[in-house]
Amino acid sequence: MSAYAGIDVSKATLQIALHPQADDLSVANTPEGLASAMDYFKAHDVHRVLVEATGGYEKLAVRLLAGAGFKVQRVNPVRARSYALSMNKRAKTDKIDARILARFAANLDEEPCCQPDADREELTQLVNQRESLVQQRDDNRRRIKQADSAFVQQTYKTLEVQLQMLIKSCNKQIAQQTQKINAQLLEQLKVIKGIGPVTIASLFCYLPELGDLNRKQVGALVGVAPYNNDSGTKSGKRSIYGGRAKLRRAAYMSVLVMVRHNPDFKARYERLCNRGKAKKVALVACMRVLLVRLNAMVRDGTPWRDQPV
Repeated sequence: MSAYAGIDVSKATLQIALHPQADDLSVANTPEGLASAMDYFKAHDVHRVLVEATGGYEKLAVRLLAGAGFKVQRVNPVRARSYALSMNKRAKTDKIDARILARFAANLDEEPCCQPDADREELTQLVNQRESLVQQRDDNRRRIKQADSAFVQQTYKTLEVQLQMLIKSCNKQIAQQTQKINAQLLEQLKVIKGIGPVTIASLFCYLPELGDLNRKQVGALVGVAPYNNDSGTKSGKRSIYGGRAKLRRAAYMSVLVMVRHNPDFKARYERLCNRGKAKKVALVACMRVLLVRLNAMVRDGTPWRDQPV
Protein backbone atom coordinates (compact mmCIF):
# COMPACT_ATOMS: atom_id res chain seq x y z
CA MET A 1 0.00 0.00 0.00
CA SER A 2 1.29 3.46 -0.90
CA ALA A 3 2.21 5.91 1.83
CA TYR A 4 2.18 9.70 1.92
CA ALA A 5 4.93 11.81 3.43
CA GLY A 6 4.89 15.17 5.15
CA ILE A 7 8.05 17.16 5.82
CA ASP A 8 8.25 19.99 8.32
CA VAL A 9 11.18 22.06 7.08
CA SER A 10 13.55 24.20 9.11
CA LYS A 11 16.92 25.69 8.30
CA ALA A 12 18.88 22.80 9.83
CA THR A 13 16.53 19.79 9.90
CA LEU A 14 13.72 18.00 8.13
CA GLN A 15 11.10 16.37 10.34
CA ILE A 16 9.43 13.57 8.38
CA ALA A 17 6.20 11.69 9.02
CA LEU A 18 4.19 9.18 6.99
CA HIS A 19 0.51 8.42 6.58
CA PRO A 20 -0.52 5.69 7.36
CA GLN A 21 1.47 5.99 10.54
CA ALA A 22 5.10 4.90 10.63
CA ASP A 23 8.12 5.79 12.75
CA ASP A 24 9.01 9.47 12.58
CA LEU A 25 12.32 10.44 11.06
CA SER A 26 14.46 13.54 11.49
CA VAL A 27 17.35 14.23 9.12
CA ALA A 28 19.63 17.16 8.38
CA ASN A 29 18.52 19.59 5.68
CA THR A 30 21.51 18.63 3.54
CA PRO A 31 22.06 16.40 0.50
CA GLU A 32 23.27 13.64 2.80
CA GLY A 33 20.20 13.93 5.01
CA LEU A 34 17.91 13.88 2.00
CA ALA A 35 19.65 10.76 0.68
CA SER A 36 18.61 9.03 3.93
CA ALA A 37 15.08 10.38 3.52
CA MET A 38 14.89 8.98 -0.03
CA ASP A 39 15.88 5.52 1.19
CA TYR A 40 13.20 5.79 3.86
CA PHE A 41 10.58 6.82 1.28
CA LYS A 42 11.51 3.98 -1.08
CA ALA A 43 11.26 1.46 1.75
CA HIS A 44 7.70 2.65 2.50
CA ASP A 45 6.56 3.10 -1.13
CA VAL A 46 5.82 6.82 -0.72
CA HIS A 47 3.37 8.09 -3.35
CA ARG A 48 3.47 11.83 -2.62
CA VAL A 49 5.62 14.19 -0.54
CA LEU A 50 4.14 17.40 0.84
CA VAL A 51 6.23 20.27 2.22
CA GLU A 52 5.37 23.75 3.42
CA ALA A 53 6.82 26.75 1.62
CA THR A 54 9.21 28.15 4.24
CA GLY A 55 10.93 31.07 2.56
CA GLY A 56 13.39 28.97 0.59
CA TYR A 57 14.61 26.42 3.15
CA GLU A 58 12.51 23.80 1.34
CA LYS A 59 14.15 24.37 -2.06
CA LEU A 60 16.90 21.78 -1.64
CA ALA A 61 14.43 19.09 -0.58
CA VAL A 62 12.02 19.86 -3.44
CA ARG A 63 14.79 19.86 -6.05
CA LEU A 64 16.49 16.66 -4.94
CA LEU A 65 13.32 14.69 -4.26
CA ALA A 66 11.74 15.72 -7.56
CA GLY A 67 14.99 14.87 -9.34
CA ALA A 68 14.84 11.41 -7.79
CA GLY A 69 11.36 10.85 -9.23
CA PHE A 70 9.18 11.55 -6.20
CA LYS A 71 5.94 13.53 -6.58
CA VAL A 72 6.67 16.61 -4.51
CA GLN A 73 4.26 19.41 -3.78
CA ARG A 74 4.74 22.68 -1.91
CA VAL A 75 1.78 24.00 0.03
CA ASN A 76 1.10 27.45 1.45
CA PRO A 77 1.52 27.40 5.26
CA VAL A 78 -1.91 29.02 5.61
CA ARG A 79 -3.50 26.03 3.86
CA ALA A 80 -1.59 23.59 6.06
CA ARG A 81 -2.59 25.40 9.25
CA SER A 82 -6.23 25.65 8.15
CA TYR A 83 -6.22 21.91 7.48
CA ALA A 84 -4.79 21.25 10.95
CA LEU A 85 -7.48 23.38 12.58
CA SER A 86 -10.17 21.58 10.56
CA MET A 87 -8.90 18.35 12.12
CA ASN A 88 -9.10 20.02 15.57
CA LYS A 89 -5.31 19.93 15.90
CA ARG A 90 -4.33 23.11 17.72
CA ALA A 91 -1.01 22.06 19.22
CA LYS A 92 2.02 22.84 17.07
CA THR A 93 5.36 21.05 17.14
CA ASP A 94 7.65 19.85 14.36
CA LYS A 95 6.43 16.26 14.73
CA ILE A 96 2.76 17.26 14.83
CA ASP A 97 3.18 19.52 11.78
CA ALA A 98 4.89 16.74 9.82
CA ARG A 99 2.09 14.30 10.66
CA ILE A 100 -0.55 16.84 9.64
CA LEU A 101 1.23 17.41 6.32
CA ALA A 102 1.41 13.65 5.69
CA ARG A 103 -2.33 13.29 6.31
CA PHE A 104 -2.99 16.35 4.14
CA ALA A 105 -0.93 14.76 1.34
CA ALA A 106 -3.17 11.69 1.46
CA ASN A 107 -6.28 13.83 1.00
CA LEU A 108 -4.99 16.11 -1.76
CA ASP A 109 -6.36 15.42 -5.22
CA GLU A 110 -4.18 18.03 -6.95
CA GLU A 111 -1.39 17.10 -9.30
CA PRO A 112 2.05 18.26 -8.18
CA CYS A 113 2.98 21.58 -9.76
CA CYS A 114 5.77 21.99 -12.29
CA GLN A 115 9.04 20.32 -11.40
CA PRO A 116 11.93 22.55 -10.30
CA ASP A 117 13.80 24.07 -13.20
CA ALA A 118 17.33 25.39 -12.63
CA ASP A 119 16.95 28.14 -15.24
CA ARG A 120 13.65 29.34 -13.75
CA GLU A 121 15.11 29.23 -10.24
CA GLU A 122 17.95 31.46 -11.43
CA LEU A 123 15.48 33.86 -13.04
CA THR A 124 13.35 33.92 -9.89
CA GLN A 125 16.35 34.93 -7.81
CA LEU A 126 17.19 37.68 -10.27
CA VAL A 127 13.62 39.01 -10.28
CA ASN A 128 13.50 38.96 -6.47
CA GLN A 129 16.85 40.76 -6.32
CA ARG A 130 15.61 43.45 -8.69
CA GLU A 131 12.46 43.90 -6.62
CA SER A 132 14.58 44.33 -3.49
CA LEU A 133 16.83 46.90 -5.19
CA VAL A 134 13.87 48.88 -6.51
CA GLN A 135 12.30 48.84 -3.04
CA GLN A 136 15.51 50.18 -1.49
CA ARG A 137 15.75 52.91 -4.13
CA ASP A 138 12.15 54.02 -3.65
CA ASP A 139 12.48 53.97 0.15
CA ASN A 140 15.58 56.18 -0.06
CA ARG A 141 13.79 58.62 -2.37
CA ARG A 142 11.15 59.07 0.31
CA ARG A 143 13.69 59.40 3.11
CA ILE A 144 15.81 62.04 1.38
CA LYS A 145 12.85 64.42 1.45
CA GLN A 146 12.84 64.25 5.24
CA ALA A 147 16.61 64.65 5.69
CA ASP A 148 18.02 68.05 6.66
CA SER A 149 21.66 67.01 7.03
CA ALA A 150 23.76 67.70 3.94
CA PHE A 151 25.83 64.58 4.65
CA VAL A 152 22.73 62.38 4.89
CA GLN A 153 21.33 63.83 1.69
CA GLN A 154 24.61 63.18 -0.12
CA THR A 155 24.64 59.62 1.21
CA TYR A 156 21.19 59.01 -0.24
CA LYS A 157 22.25 60.50 -3.58
CA THR A 158 25.31 58.24 -3.69
CA LEU A 159 23.15 55.22 -2.86
CA GLU A 160 20.71 56.25 -5.60
CA VAL A 161 23.48 56.14 -8.22
CA GLN A 162 24.74 52.77 -6.97
CA LEU A 163 21.27 51.25 -6.83
CA GLN A 164 20.44 52.50 -10.32
CA MET A 165 23.59 50.83 -11.64
CA LEU A 166 22.72 47.58 -9.88
CA ILE A 167 19.12 47.67 -11.19
CA LYS A 168 20.39 48.25 -14.72
CA SER A 169 22.80 45.33 -14.38
CA CYS A 170 20.01 43.16 -12.96
CA ASN A 171 17.73 44.08 -15.88
CA LYS A 172 20.42 42.90 -18.28
CA GLN A 173 20.80 39.57 -16.48
CA ILE A 174 17.01 39.09 -16.40
CA ALA A 175 16.78 39.71 -20.15
CA GLN A 176 19.51 37.15 -20.85
CA GLN A 177 17.99 34.55 -18.54
CA THR A 178 14.49 35.04 -19.98
CA GLN A 179 15.89 34.54 -23.47
CA LYS A 180 17.55 31.35 -22.28
CA ILE A 181 14.32 29.85 -20.91
CA ASN A 182 12.02 30.39 -23.89
CA ALA A 183 13.17 32.72 -26.66
CA GLN A 184 10.11 32.04 -28.83
CA LEU A 185 7.59 32.91 -26.12
CA LEU A 186 9.65 35.95 -25.19
CA GLU A 187 9.31 37.30 -28.73
CA GLN A 188 5.55 36.62 -28.69
CA LEU A 189 5.07 38.54 -25.46
CA LYS A 190 7.34 41.47 -26.32
CA VAL A 191 4.97 42.68 -29.06
CA ILE A 192 2.12 43.25 -26.58
CA LYS A 193 1.86 46.90 -25.59
CA GLY A 194 1.94 47.10 -21.80
CA ILE A 195 3.77 43.79 -21.28
CA GLY A 196 7.31 44.79 -20.33
CA PRO A 197 10.44 42.77 -19.48
CA VAL A 198 9.61 42.59 -15.76
CA THR A 199 6.10 41.24 -16.41
CA ILE A 200 7.45 38.70 -18.90
CA ALA A 201 10.07 37.54 -16.40
CA SER A 202 7.37 37.31 -13.72
CA LEU A 203 5.24 35.13 -16.00
CA PHE A 204 8.20 32.83 -16.58
CA CYS A 205 9.00 32.66 -12.86
CA TYR A 206 5.64 32.51 -11.18
CA LEU A 207 3.35 30.98 -13.82
CA PRO A 208 5.28 28.13 -15.47
CA GLU A 209 1.90 26.42 -16.01
CA LEU A 210 0.91 29.11 -18.55
CA GLY A 211 -0.68 27.38 -21.52
CA ASP A 212 -1.58 24.23 -19.58
CA LEU A 213 -4.54 25.73 -17.72
CA ASN A 214 -8.16 26.52 -18.45
CA ARG A 215 -9.59 30.03 -18.02
CA LYS A 216 -10.86 29.35 -14.49
CA GLN A 217 -7.60 27.82 -13.30
CA VAL A 218 -5.37 30.64 -14.52
CA GLY A 219 -7.55 33.25 -12.79
CA ALA A 220 -7.56 31.28 -9.53
CA LEU A 221 -3.80 30.66 -9.56
CA VAL A 222 -3.01 34.34 -9.93
CA GLY A 223 -5.72 35.36 -7.47
CA VAL A 224 -7.96 37.42 -9.75
CA ALA A 225 -10.95 35.06 -9.80
CA PRO A 226 -13.91 36.36 -7.73
CA TYR A 227 -15.33 33.87 -5.23
CA ASN A 228 -19.00 33.66 -4.30
CA ASN A 229 -20.18 34.55 -0.81
CA ASP A 230 -23.75 33.26 -0.85
CA SER A 231 -25.80 31.48 1.77
CA GLY A 232 -29.51 30.71 1.65
CA THR A 233 -31.28 33.79 0.35
CA LYS A 234 -28.21 35.95 0.94
CA SER A 235 -26.22 36.92 -2.13
CA GLY A 236 -22.99 38.35 -0.78
CA LYS A 237 -20.37 40.47 -2.47
CA ARG A 238 -17.87 38.43 -4.46
CA SER A 239 -14.19 39.08 -3.86
CA ILE A 240 -10.79 37.79 -4.92
CA TYR A 241 -8.59 35.90 -2.49
CA GLY A 242 -5.18 34.24 -2.39
CA GLY A 243 -3.15 33.45 -5.48
CA ARG A 244 0.38 34.35 -6.46
CA ALA A 245 0.89 37.87 -5.17
CA LYS A 246 4.09 38.74 -7.02
CA LEU A 247 2.59 37.78 -10.36
CA ARG A 248 -0.60 39.65 -9.51
CA ARG A 249 1.40 42.82 -8.83
CA ALA A 250 3.19 42.51 -12.18
CA ALA A 251 -0.11 41.98 -14.02
CA TYR A 252 -1.62 44.97 -12.21
CA MET A 253 1.18 47.28 -13.38
CA SER A 254 0.79 46.02 -16.95
CA VAL A 255 -2.95 46.58 -16.96
CA LEU A 256 -2.49 50.12 -15.64
CA VAL A 257 -0.58 50.83 -18.85
CA MET A 258 -2.92 48.85 -21.11
CA VAL A 259 -6.11 50.63 -20.01
CA ARG A 260 -4.47 53.86 -21.14
CA HIS A 261 -2.80 52.83 -24.38
CA ASN A 262 -4.49 49.63 -25.63
CA PRO A 263 -7.84 50.52 -27.29
CA ASP A 264 -9.39 47.14 -26.45
CA PHE A 265 -8.53 47.24 -22.74
CA LYS A 266 -9.26 50.95 -22.50
CA ALA A 267 -12.77 50.39 -23.88
CA ARG A 268 -13.32 47.37 -21.61
CA TYR A 269 -12.19 49.32 -18.55
CA GLU A 270 -14.38 52.32 -19.38
CA ARG A 271 -17.44 50.10 -19.97
CA LEU A 272 -17.03 48.55 -16.54
CA CYS A 273 -16.58 51.93 -14.86
CA ASN A 274 -19.63 53.30 -16.66
CA ARG A 275 -21.65 50.37 -15.31
CA GLY A 276 -20.81 51.52 -11.79
CA LYS A 277 -17.91 49.19 -11.06
CA ALA A 278 -15.18 50.54 -8.78
CA LYS A 279 -11.98 51.37 -10.63
CA LYS A 280 -9.96 48.64 -8.92
CA VAL A 281 -12.70 46.10 -9.63
CA ALA A 282 -12.54 47.09 -13.30
CA LEU A 283 -8.74 46.77 -13.27
CA VAL A 284 -8.91 43.29 -11.72
CA ALA A 285 -11.44 42.25 -14.38
CA CYS A 286 -9.01 43.47 -17.05
CA MET A 287 -6.19 41.56 -15.36
CA ARG A 288 -8.27 38.39 -15.53
CA VAL A 289 -8.99 38.93 -19.24
CA LEU A 290 -5.30 39.57 -19.93
CA LEU A 291 -4.20 36.36 -18.20
CA VAL A 292 -6.91 34.27 -19.88
CA ARG A 293 -5.87 35.57 -23.29
CA LEU A 294 -2.17 35.03 -22.59
CA ASN A 295 -2.91 31.48 -21.48
CA ALA A 296 -4.93 30.79 -24.65
CA MET A 297 -2.20 32.32 -26.81
CA VAL A 298 0.47 30.04 -25.35
CA ARG A 299 -1.84 27.00 -25.33
CA ASP A 300 -2.82 27.37 -28.99
CA GLY A 301 0.55 28.63 -30.20
CA THR A 302 -1.02 31.70 -31.81
CA PRO A 303 0.30 35.29 -31.85
CA TRP A 304 -1.27 38.04 -29.76
CA ARG A 305 -4.14 39.79 -31.51
CA ASP A 306 -5.67 43.03 -30.26
CA GLN A 307 -9.44 42.63 -30.07
CA PRO A 308 -11.59 45.06 -32.07
CA VAL A 309 -13.20 47.77 -29.98
